[in-house]
Amino acid sequence: MTSARRRAYIDWARGIAVLIMIEAHTLDAWTRAADRKTAAFGDATVLGGFAAPMFLWLAGLGVALAAAQTTERRGRRDAIDAACRRGLEIFILAFLFRLQGFLITPGSPPITLFRVDILNIMGPSIVVAGLVWGVARTMAERVVSYAALAAVCAMLTPIVRTASAVGALPIGLQWYVRPAGDLTMFTLFPWAGFVFAGGAAGALIATARDDRSERRLQAILCVAGAALVAFGFYAAGRPSIYRTASFWTSSPTWFAIRVGILMVVLALLYACEAVLAALRARQARAARAVSGMSKRSGPASDPLARLGRSSLFVYWIHVELVYGYTTWPIHGKLPLWGALLAYCVFCPLMYLAIVLRDRVVDAWRTRHVGPTARTATA
Repeated sequence: MTSARRRAYIDWARGIAVLIMIEAHTLDAWTRAADRKTAAFGDATVLGGFAAPMFLWLAGLGVALAAAQTTERRGRRDAIDAACRRGLEIFILAFLFRLQGFLITPGSPPITLFRVDILNIMGPSIVVAGLVWGVARTMAERVVSYAALAAVCAMLTPIVRTASAVGALPIGLQWYVRPAGDLTMFTLFPWAGFVFAGGAAGALIATARDDRSERRLQAILCVAGAALVAFGFYAAGRPSIYRTASFWTSSPTWFAIRVGILMVVLALLYACEAVLAALRARQARAARAVSGMSKRSGPASDPLARLGRSSLFVYWIHVELVYGYTTWPIHGKLPLWGALLAYCVFCPLMYLAIVLRDRVVDAWRTRHVGPTARTATA
């Protein structure tokens, strides 16, 4: 059954998001001012802008899939508790991440400890997504609820950005609602909408009980995503219904285009996984026919999936390496081609950091857990 295995294509999507995230940060930190005015740097910036929506969208998708599995095993209440705990953990990690940066790279004012970044938005959004899962009783209700919340977040963004009522909120809450200079990197509107849009896709994928049904569902999601992209571009060319709206920051049309692209990309990655699985099965059958062996070998190592499963770890360590004192000599000094070359070197280093971390963790577990397990067995 499809629900019994880990979907590699989702890990691939997270791995791609990691690579795009590193590209965005390295080019932003290391490219010299003269090259920032080129069309190539602008295109690279647009590509880098897909990292955050992709992470948030996949977070919502993961919440729905995990909640569905937990509901089947332990019940709906445990699924809600798990989602809310995960969201709270990420929200706390957001402040710990800022504290780490404040201590390792001193010089920023203490107020930056409360800067609103992607984890500050992802955490509360996951909590809301978990609560929505519990309130909605059927899969159809969950899909509709998530989609409605995503649409509301997108449609309200231009209104919230200019609403005078936001000024009546405590200053700390204002940073979560609309941009406030360097103290706000992300806001709930529209960024929380990506989590809810991912939740709608995840709730649909959770209903797939075999490869055939998931293949059909992915085809539908691909077509729906393409239609959403087409509608977004069409709406962007029409007169705006808002008094003030920016296509690249607050427009619902750009939100729709990005969500549609993410749906199409996920469907294409699913197709790639299906093709690779068929090729591996054919090779395994050929090998058994030649050698007469019936035992199947395990899957080969998948660096992209491994990178995706370690996305939070990479995010945690790479930001300080890119923007901190470690790479200070090249900050704003490299031509665009040099920054791209440095990026190509930096990505394998991040993967080696994952390998080193896993080896350290495995060694610790072998040393501390192994003797205990052996004693219990004896």
